Amino acid sequence: MASQNRELHVFLFPFMAHGHMIPVSDMAKLFAAQGVKTTIITTTLNAPTFSKATRSRKTNSGGCGIEIEIKTIKFPSQEAGLPEGCENLDSLPTPELAGNFFKAIGLLQAPLEQLLLEDQPTCLVADMFFPWATDALQNLAFQGWFFMGLVSFALAASDCVGRYEPFKNTSSDSEPFVIPNLPGLIKMKRAQVPDFIVAILKMT
Repeated sequence: MASQNRELHVFLFPFMAHGHMIPVSDMAKLFAAQGVKTTIITTTLNAPTFSKATRSRKTNSGGCGIEIEIKTIKFPSQEAGLPEGCENLDSLPTPELAGNFFKAIGLLQAPLEQLLLEDQPTCLVADMFFPWATDALQNLAFQGWFFMGLVSFALAASDCVGRYEPFKNTSSDSEPFVIPNLPGLIKMKRAQVPDFIVAILKMT
């Protein structure tokens, strides 16, 4: 069984934001602890965020070889109209550039497909913000799953805010509104609506 596990190779492709990258680092350790070869795909400036424990290495733990590798792809900042160095959602100088950031994210399909062809992993675990990863997997006949780094409540609240847009009925950023279709009176202010939700709504 151990020898079979070592033949597996999992690609992990996290969204470029710390709230998504940190849990993927933990996921990589879990795969590696079972003797599964694990590769994290990210961009050059995001690679240092991953701890030394998840960098390319091969050690021996409990008789199982552990190999975690980081491969980088070029982030198309210039092509998407972003300043150089903006490779993480948290590094954007202004919220107005969120749309440009998601445009750049959409341009990562081709380099991801190239890595899949070169390395031939067993499967890909892609972030939920890469919906086009489904097309990449179908094009290359690979198996894959989507990773959601949010808890269920945050997912439900984000869906209701994005779907019903209750913040549009407020007169100021400081006026509270009730998030519809959730149990109880869950309130937030327009200024608290995440930039990525506003950016996605502008793109639809």
